[in-house]
Amino acid sequence: MPQAMTFQSLRDDVRNYLERGASVATDPIVYEQIPKLINFAERRIARDIKIQGFQTVVSSTMQTGVAVMPKPDRWRETISMNVGTGSGSVDRQLLFTRSYEYCRTYWPNDEITAQPLFYADYDYQHWIFAPTPDNAYPIEIVYYELPQLLDETTQQNWLTNFAPNALLYGTLLEATPFLKNDDRIPVWLNFYQMAVDSLNTEDIKKMIDRSTTRQEA
Repeated sequence: MPQAMTFQSLRDDVRNYLERGASVATDPIVYEQIPKLINFAERRIARDIKIQGFQTVVSSTMQTGVAVMPKPDRWRETISMNVGTGSGSVDRQLLFTRSYEYCRTYWPNDEITAQPLFYADYDYQHWIFAPTPDNAYPIEIVYYELPQLLDETTQQNWLTNFAPNALLYGTLLEATPFLKNDDRIPVWLNFYQMAVDSLNTEDIKKMIDRSTTRQEA
C-alpha cells in the first residue's frame, strides 16, 4: 500500500523532480524556497477549484444590535447562510446574498434592528447583515476554506490526503519560474490541469449522485 503524502515526503519529491535543493549546505536558496513553493501551490489549488473537500460549515451566534460579523480564519468564499428563528430557534431561515451597496440602501441605519434577511461582504475579513440583528440568532455558515497550510508542524491536510497529484504538480509549476526553467512550464501545467480536472469531475459526479438519490427517495 503506497505511503500517504506528508509535507516532508512532498518536499523530498519536489527536490528529486527538480534535482535541486538537496540540502541547505549545497543549494541553500532552493532548499529554503521549497516550503514557500508548496504553500503557493496550496493557495493556487484553493483558487482554481471549488469542490466539496474545501467546504466547511461553522455555527455561531449573532450579536444583538451588531451588523458586522468577522469571517472565519482561512475563509475564501461564502456558499450560504441561515439563521435559527421561531420557538427554540429551530426553524432555519435562509439569508440571501446581496451587494454591500444593496444592504446599505435597504437598511441605512445600523441602530434600528430586525430579523436579518440579507448579507454581503463588508471587507475580506467581515460580513455585514441587513437588517441589523434584533436578537442573538444562531447562524450556520457554509463556505469554501483555504486548507491549513503545510509546514513542519502540519504534515498533512486535505490536499495531501485526497489530491496529492495536484499538490505535487502545482508545486513544480510554481517552481519553474523561480528556477527560470520556463520550458518546463507547459509540462507541469498540463499535469496540474489534468489533476485539477479530475478533482472537478469527481466532485460533479458526487453532486449528480446525491441529486439522483434524493429524487429516488
